[in-house]
Amino acid sequence: MKPAKEMDETVAEFIRRTILKIPMNEMMTILKAWDFLSENQLQTINFRQRKECLVQDLVGLCEEKSASVNDAALLDIIYTQVHWHQKVWDVFQMSKEPDEDVDLFDMEQFKRSFKKILQRALKNVTISFRDAEENAIWIRIAWGTRCTKPNQYKPTYVVHYPQTPYAFTSSRLKSIMPLLGQALTVASKHHQIVKMDLRSRHLDSLKAIVFKQYDQTFENHNSTTPLQERCLGLDVNMDSRIIHENEVEKERVQRITQESFGDYPQPQLEFAQNKLETKFKSDLNGGILAERKEPLRCLIKFSSPHLLEALKSLAPAGIADAPLSPLLTCIPNKGMNYFKIRDK
Repeated sequence: MKPAKEMDETVAEFIRRTILKIPMNEMMTILKAWDFLSENQLQTINFRQRKECLVQDLVGLCEEKSASVNDAALLDIIYTQVHWHQKVWDVFQMSKEPDEDVDLFDMEQFKRSFKKILQRALKNVTISFRDAEENAIWIRIAWGTRCTKPNQYKPTYVVHYPQTPYAFTSSRLKSIMPLLGQALTVASKHHQIVKMDLRSRHLDSLKAIVFKQYDQTFENHNSTTPLQERCLGLDVNMDSRIIHENEVEKERVQRITQESFGDYPQPQLEFAQNKLETKFKSDLNGGILAERKEPLRCLIKFSSPHLLEALKSLAPAGIADAPLSPLLTCIPNKGMNYFKIRDK
């Protein structure tokens, strides 16, 4: 009988760091979802002890079972699935040729093809998969070089929904994006891939925007509470003797706001950016700016913990005129929060 293979020290450290990230109130849930340690093994652990001691005991159990780097990577995927808001996600859209047929998606074939493409290009790369709800597949890639092992602490994450052309990625390494795009395109049997001008920490909101999973018609308004009172927290039972000034204008603002944003919770984005490039134009001859060949550039950034809800409340609060600029109201419909404005 062959002796059990010892767990590599780097794997033990990888597992230790991952478990340290897990909040105590989520520890048992995530470990059970990992399904690497048995129920009996988990019952031998005192989960009320100090976290450092708890982590040491859990790593000891993993050593007994000779955990591999793929086992550790799976634990990190499960942690990230719970804490996806700690990363910034970009959206990529793939497309087929106009005359191409729609193929039935084979999950195992996709995994094999994706893995083969990356491993042909890079010898040192760790690729892990985990199927999730709504048929999504989560992919974790740790990149190395010809001379170095994969860095498990700076992985790239990909969330792909089969039978759709969209993939959501989070990566600190921009240099690997062409190779990653090639692997996604070939494995999913598409022709090309482009990065959308859309990003956020809220993966669920990005998904709602690109899949149009929120009401775009604005026709049914179930709530009887006026929009401005909901946004500003005004008391609907205020004294009836108080007469609102300029009631017609307030009703107009309410109607325009509902037409622009709808009467439902907005997808959660944290920022939007408008980048303007324009050449100086003047009827006057001469001047330093008139001789400038390079365009004038201006960058405007909007940020808020919940940007779309904040924008939605501006006009009812009297902070901005209604309607707002289409560049601010079209974000969900266009699927963009990064805009480039150039001269025609």
